[in-house]
Amino acid sequence: MRVDLFDFELPPERIALRPVRPRDSARMLVVAGDQPLRDLTMRDLPQQLRRGDVLVFNDTRVIPAQLEGYRGEARIGATLHKRIDLRRWQAFVRNAKRLHPGDLIEFAAGVTATAEERHADGSWTLAFHGDEPVEVLLHRAGQVPLPPYIAGRRAIDEQDRQDYQTMFAAKDGAVAAPTAALHFTPELIGALTEAGIGHETLTLHVGAGTFLPVKADDTDDHQMHAEWGTISPEVADRLNAVRRAGGRIIAVGTTSLRLLESAADDARVIHPFSGDTAIFITPGYRFKGIDGLVTNFHLPKSTLFMLVSALMGLERMQAAYAHAIAHEYRFYSYGDGSLLLPAE
Repeated sequence: MRVDLFDFELPPERIALRPVRPRDSARMLVVAGDQPLRDLTMRDLPQQLRRGDVLVFNDTRVIPAQLEGYRGEARIGATLHKRIDLRRWQAFVRNAKRLHPGDLIEFAAGVTATAEERHADGSWTLAFHGDEPVEVLLHRAGQVPLPPYIAGRRAIDEQDRQDYQTMFAAKDGAVAAPTAALHFTPELIGALTEAGIGHETLTLHVGAGTFLPVKADDTDDHQMHAEWGTISPEVADRLNAVRRAGGRIIAVGTTSLRLLESAADDARVIHPFSGDTAIFITPGYRFKGIDGLVTNFHLPKSTLFMLVSALMGLERMQAAYAHAIAHEYRFYSYGDGSLLLPAE
């Protein structure tokens, strides 16, 4: 499909630079089948789902994966996006034309790395020196890698280290938050539990590739970046039991959705999963792992807007986004949410 079909005009003032407080007071646009759009808040979610449904959260934790340093006198910026092994990470590099294989990069707080190899997508393999785990080095020298549409408009600060983590964050490895889950609080989870709506967790370490624009003119020519994820056998068994009992699987965030779809077969059975996924979902895709989605509002011409258009239909999502813009919803990572329920 042509990428420009997924374009729309977004006024810059609709981009949220901070989350609302409390988190579950964010607005929620309900897009359900062919029903009229409804303007609610995240606190209304328990009443929009059914007893026996289950929400699936991503328990990845954002690491301070953005580093600033020097190769000689040349300033170098690096955003780690995928672990290769204990000492080596793949990274997107700013000012990469000044970098050559074998170069030493000196980051803050005495953290150093060797640039080993440049990849076809322009990223580099960085090999970090020393014996400490790389995550320890990052907490010493790195900062939270906020999306460029936020970081380009204000400075990253200490508050972001808290704001850019979900209540489920437990397993280090992401360089971007699964932002739909930022709306959830213990109070909201309590209300969902009381309403008979369960929740499960999986892990998908979100990479910096999620921020990259689609540069191709046709979706067939876009190359997705791989991300590592895992679904335990116990979680897969419980999710399949929910379906057998007539409940729905509602992914919280596109990251949870993509991993569930990677693990599901054509019979809509979810299998245990551990490994990389580079699934790219566009209109025409048949969903197998999920029955609904809680998600934020995404960028024009992004793979994520393509994904929600695949779930609900392009015209339906164009109308929903036009409504959200006209009614002053807040967009992107720190913005408001939506509940997408395709017709059954």
